[in-house]
Amino acid sequence: MNTAPVLAALDCGTNSTRLLVVGADGEPLVRQVRITRLGQGVDRTGALDPDAIGRTVSVLAEYRVTMEALGAAGARLVATSAVRDAANRDEFLTAASAAAGVSAEVLSGGEEGRLAYAGATADLPPAAGADVVVDIGGGSTELVVRGSHGVEAVSLDLGCVRLTERYLTSDPPTPAEVGAALDRIELELSRAAAQVPALATPPEGGRLLGLAGTVSTLSALEQRLAAYDRARIHHSVLSRATVDRWCETLAAEPAAARAGRPGMVEGRQDVIVGGALVLRAVMARLGFAECLVSESDILDGLIASQRP
Repeated sequence: MNTAPVLAALDCGTNSTRLLVVGADGEPLVRQVRITRLGQGVDRTGALDPDAIGRTVSVLAEYRVTMEALGAAGARLVATSAVRDAANRDEFLTAASAAAGVSAEVLSGGEEGRLAYAGATADLPPAAGADVVVDIGGGSTELVVRGSHGVEAVSLDLGCVRLTERYLTSDPPTPAEVGAALDRIELELSRAAAQVPALATPPEGGRLLGLAGTVSTLSALEQRLAAYDRARIHHSVLSRATVDRWCETLAAEPAAARAGRPGMVEGRQDVIVGGALVLRAVMARLGFAECLVSESDILDGLIASQRP
């Protein structure tokens, strides 16, 4: 008889709030995602907006009902970039913990990257070379690689929400705005290479694993999916030419036009360009012709971290 407990993981990101509950057999019972835009305005004000806190806390309360109905015996609730940067983060953590019934943690960028790497690589056979994970969030992007010193992660101030609020303010963005965003992306990627030498040169025989909403949305757009289909997105492949094409297409049209495309997730149409630019730059800098899309990510890493 399998006596493993039902476990849950909750991730309060800059753009979305997500839940994963896994049964005693290790299979997911539920995966849910809601766009709550917790990081709205944080880059400008340095604080979490009260309405954004309210939206996120309300979703966490709903997730608590789901976890209790499924009999979750353990859970981890984490917050990432937006909360790391916020002066009023303790206010949010207190409210989030009360709503979810789980003590909220703030992850460092390195912790976030290592958990994402663990989740993304868990169900993959080993690569001939080093895997590189790029996790493009709303407020930050984590680059993670297994180098000579084990799994090394660097967190960069490159997120789809942050880039949009800081640089891509027109709808659609002007060429000058796109250029300014690209300059910032290249600066941050140079910092990553200096901090983690394994990211300084293209890894031979390795894979690029792309995580989070930007990457999965690009896959859904390419496949023209009318509704989310994890089976078709998970481990699908985005070529560099495909990413280039979507960068050019999405940057040239207003958010309302993007919202009408099959595969576009509601609430992501206004920030997808920033995330796509990050993915394109990472692929070019590291010399990857393809990106393997992974729907297993930090949530799966959080579940694994609770097991003996």
